Amino acid sequence: MEEKEVNVGGVLVSHEQVVVHEGTGAAASSSGAKAKEVHNAELYAAIRETKIDYKSRNSLHLYFSIFVAFCCACANGYDGSLLTGVVAMDHFQNTFHSGKTGTLVAIMFSLYTVGAMVGSPFAAILSDKYGRKIGMFSGAIVITIGMVIVSSAFTIAQFIVGRFVLGFGIAIMTVAAPAYAVEIAPPHWRGRATGFYNCGWFGGSIPAAAVVYGCNKIDNNYSWRIPLIIQALACIVVLTGVWFIPESPRFLMANGREEEAVAFLTKYHGNGDPRSRLVQLEVEEMKEGIRQDGIDKRPWDYRPFLFSHSGRWRMAQVLMISVFGQFSGNGLGYFNTTIFEIIGVTSVEQQLAYNLLNSVLSAVGALTAVAFTDKMPRRKVLVFGTFACAAALATNSGLSAALDAQGDNIQDSYARGALASYFLFNIIFSFTYTPLQGVIPTEALETTTRAKGLATSSLIIYAIGFINQFAGPIALGNIQYRYIYVFVGWDIVETIMWYLFGVESQGRTLEQLEWVYNQPNPVKASLKVDKVIIADGKVVEKVVTSNA
Repeated sequence: MEEKEVNVGGVLVSHEQVVVHEGTGAAASSSGAKAKEVHNAELYAAIRETKIDYKSRNSLHLYFSIFVAFCCACANGYDGSLLTGVVAMDHFQNTFHSGKTGTLVAIMFSLYTVGAMVGSPFAAILSDKYGRKIGMFSGAIVITIGMVIVSSAFTIAQFIVGRFVLGFGIAIMTVAAPAYAVEIAPPHWRGRATGFYNCGWFGGSIPAAAVVYGCNKIDNNYSWRIPLIIQALACIVVLTGVWFIPESPRFLMANGREEEAVAFLTKYHGNGDPRSRLVQLEVEEMKEGIRQDGIDKRPWDYRPFLFSHSGRWRMAQVLMISVFGQFSGNGLGYFNTTIFEIIGVTSVEQQLAYNLLNSVLSAVGALTAVAFTDKMPRRKVLVFGTFACAAALATNSGLSAALDAQGDNIQDSYARGALASYFLFNIIFSFTYTPLQGVIPTEALETTTRAKGLATSSLIIYAIGFINQFAGPIALGNIQYRYIYVFVGWDIVETIMWYLFGVESQGRTLEQLEWVYNQPNPVKASLKVDKVIIADGKVVEKVVTSNA
């Protein structure tokens, strides 16, 4: 007979309190009752009965914890807009004589990527063994060391070494931080928490563009040294903040620290009540679903991703979001000024202004999506959003072709249309992918494989970035706007892939997704819904129909 109550971390967990009573729907006939379809009846019931006070002191502390993770993404985003502007500065060129294009500049850019790729496996080991907080802290230290090396450099060799160290540190931070954000958030806040984390890219890239623009007016070497020094600003927040935030409850549970895990869930998810339905549900599922002898204790063991059914499906989600999130046409952003020139914007001042405007519009698109991430089905957003990206790029490439045919007699209406469609693409892409690039891999991976899976994702992302940075300028130089056609076709392929293989993860706890991935067809299983009856504000019945 199933045990009614179990003691987990000093708290009695009642299975009867967690489960929803099953029936044929008779409760729907009672006065005021209504039926609703949800992804998981138990989670929906727990959320309705556990109203987390979003303005409480504990919730504010949780927001601060997610903000610390957000700063890790800011550090990465800052570098994304930094070097292009720094390399163009006269005082930088007077010091290093690197030129603004060519092999030497390519090495400066790519050594950051190489460092991140090398650091990714070690990031997983650090995060699994010592915790997500230590991972973020260690990454911030390494980035700060890299900042000192590059900002004090007088030789190309020192600068390149510093770039490698920076990339290594970023890998450590960006493996630990998203895992931390997804693991501390209540189930119904998870999408916003992790999506907000990933928007930290814009929290770094937009200030970086502004800092570089402002420092360009300084008439000495500090014109390029100051932007490099400020790269460590987000790291200072992380280095200080980690001492004031709690550890991930799932990391604690996976390492036998059950009392601390339950205390976290009680404080931040249960309004201080260990008997709240949400806390009881999460504790029961973590106890059942998180192994204390999982592969997180075996540093170089990646076999479950290849040799288990659920592992292959989980890794498929990670691979798709990692590749598609970098190769849907957004890689063209590395060469915005070239794109603007192709569509008739030749003034350097205009190009810089449009580049900044493009970043701001993309950030607005991403933040809008974050606000709705916990309500929007992930799979539908990816299917329709990716197709819309293809349509926007097709419009842009068509208008670019018309501009090319016009020669020197460019019609302003065509140029404005091409520019608007390019901005529209970036808004759509940011709405579709920016939040979900953080959400999809962290949800697809279970606790003991999350760090390794995120390290693999990081490796793939930087490898695709490496390809974008080297292939992009060659393709744009040789075939001009026709390079965009590649992404139009590829985005259609991505749309089909998301439809066929995308697993819906919205509306379930991280542990409940284990059932989904263990089914013969996880895509079909993820779309399964429960019908519940709600009366007096509570879920009173889960409708079960007979197959007889």
